[in-house]
Amino acid sequence: MTCNHHTNACQAFVTLFLLLSLSTCYQAWAAPTSSAQSAAVVKTRSSDTEWHAYNGTPAEQRYALLDQVNTDNVQRLALDWLFDLPSGNTMTAPVMADGKLFITTGHAHIRALDATRGEQLWEFDSGARELSGFRLRYGFGNKGLAYWNGRVFTGTHDGRVIALNANTGELLWENRTIEQEELRSLLPWADTPDAEIVDHRYVNGPPRVFDGKVIIGHGGADVAPVRGHVDAFDAKTGERLWRFYTVPGNPADGFESDAMAMAAETWSGEWWKQGGGGTAWHGFSHDPDLNHLYIGVGNGYPYNHTLRSAGEGDNLFLASIVAVDIDTGEYQWHYQTTPGEQSDYTATQDMTLATLSIDGEERKVLMQAPKNGFFYVIDRTNGQLISAEPFAKVSWATHVDRDSGRPVEVSGYRYHGGELFELWPSVSGAHSWQPQSFSPRTGLVYIPVTERASLIGDKGLDLSSPGAGTGLIGDFNLGIPGSRQSFLRAWDPVAQELRWEQPTPGDWPGGTLATAGDLVFQGRIDGKFVAYHAATGAVLWEYNAATPVLAPPISYAINGRQYIVVLTGSGTTGGGLLTEGIADFRTDYRMPRRVLTFALDGEAKVPPSPAPPRRAPDPAYQPDLQLEAEGAQQFARSGCLICHGNNAVAGGAAPDLRLSPIVLSREAFQGVVRDGLLVSKGMPQFSELTKAQVESIRQYLRSLGQKLDS
Repeated sequence: MTCNHHTNACQAFVTLFLLLSLSTCYQAWAAPTSSAQSAAVVKTRSSDTEWHAYNGTPAEQRYALLDQVNTDNVQRLALDWLFDLPSGNTMTAPVMADGKLFITTGHAHIRALDATRGEQLWEFDSGARELSGFRLRYGFGNKGLAYWNGRVFTGTHDGRVIALNANTGELLWENRTIEQEELRSLLPWADTPDAEIVDHRYVNGPPRVFDGKVIIGHGGADVAPVRGHVDAFDAKTGERLWRFYTVPGNPADGFESDAMAMAAETWSGEWWKQGGGGTAWHGFSHDPDLNHLYIGVGNGYPYNHTLRSAGEGDNLFLASIVAVDIDTGEYQWHYQTTPGEQSDYTATQDMTLATLSIDGEERKVLMQAPKNGFFYVIDRTNGQLISAEPFAKVSWATHVDRDSGRPVEVSGYRYHGGELFELWPSVSGAHSWQPQSFSPRTGLVYIPVTERASLIGDKGLDLSSPGAGTGLIGDFNLGIPGSRQSFLRAWDPVAQELRWEQPTPGDWPGGTLATAGDLVFQGRIDGKFVAYHAATGAVLWEYNAATPVLAPPISYAINGRQYIVVLTGSGTTGGGLLTEGIADFRTDYRMPRRVLTFALDGEAKVPPSPAPPRRAPDPAYQPDLQLEAEGAQQFARSGCLICHGNNAVAGGAAPDLRLSPIVLSREAFQGVVRDGLLVSKGMPQFSELTKAQVESIRQYLRSLGQKLDS
């Protein structure tokens, strides 16, 4: 990583990054073993032709039981219709039911389209931009929604769960999964009556509806002392049915359950004063036969184990898969992927359910490729580890011991006071939230994989200082050999082996979809939407969307015709932190964002893309190296780079400020940053900054604009 100005500014960027955690080549194909071929679809579908949930079914396989489009005819796949969208987060997955396609973009702006023609039927704006306040700085938009019995559900950034009439868009009910009073009492320095000032929790993961219950968690443990929990709401009435906390609270207050009392035995010190973390914002699946809900739990806060728990204990249920009774929220079992986690190695990634034949025995399994780089196959009836092997480069552990289920860590990974540790995978993980998929026909799991490294540690950091933050410093070092790559990898979960891989451009791969037509669909940052042969990895078809395609696709059928749908565009929560790896591709906030719908022999055409934005002339610019250095530090310290990118190189989450005409006007820039003139567009207000600090940021951005001409 390079920094344009002072080392302190660079270090500020690194600290903020760690706060947030992001030619054809394939191996020879070997046919799946008979055990892999026996993998079965978990029977939890409400429809084989519709798509009601983020990952299709409660088994979260992202597998479409449709084969009209297949390996023999995929070359006839063509655009059937498209729908243009405004600027804002479009890395989201639609759902489809009753002839309607439901999409959410921006900050929970929901639209219903005719699923065969793309005509808009209704829209609903949740108003989350105006209500999210401080939370806008650390999260962005939402990633999906759910359908159940004539209702559409989503979460909003400001912590609401809403249910809409699927036919009309009418609001049926809303409830909160983030309570303001709870947050005010949790954060001891929140002595203001305005809890929005200190509220770092947000909801941006897609809800699930399992067994008539809306399941949802929240984020925020990357940046603040929060205590994670998961809520279940009655899908008909909105009544909260139960809450499961993912980490224990203050023992003096008593524990909510035996599970929390048990978990507290794995913590040390006064962890509850900093919340503990454990936000479960994304990974959920459900087995109706076992009545189990599976929860993927996130990282701890602070990251540094010494700060969080005096360097002792496994810290349950951080970085764990937890099974609870879906009717009561009562704990059933857990498996911890990364004990005492300290690298943002969350287990919030997809948990795919299937039945596999392993060693001659039919096993009900849960499969996950979390951020830590190991692929886990777990018996979902009891949490027993069946196998775990690396699917990406791993430097922090040599292997996972099958008897104990624990990783065998290498010397230096517990970096406390020592040199920086070269961490593979990086803090952004080998597999992030972009979903994997599973084909029962091939028995393979298709994983969007990132190969990145970080240098991490706490050497020289005063852990007693309030400014220690997460207690971690380091370098998201893209210059490490082999770093900054991405792949689509087909993984055999029975043999725990790579079957084939395809390199993908940049280092931020798109989500995947497998179909009964033996196809795997995935979009890419370079604007290509690609269909691969599910068995061999051969590229069979591609479409040039002329804009990034990173959202997960879906498939459905109406009147015997199969459709493949994907949203275009890049940029989501923390999207600015990824710009080093995708800077070679068009990722400006104003890129074309569309719903693209494909079918055999489609005849629609995409209109020509508008020219990329150009920098406005700035003839009044005068260099001021000291002010620009101050502005670089303030840009990082205030978190501007989280959305606008390191060195203001845009990643799609927000406009490229090197090109913005607003930067040329002192009054306009002050109005946007300090006065919040663009809050309705998703730009947070920074009223705590002085005018001088804002002016230093403006000077820094103007200097970066000048470099575009050199």
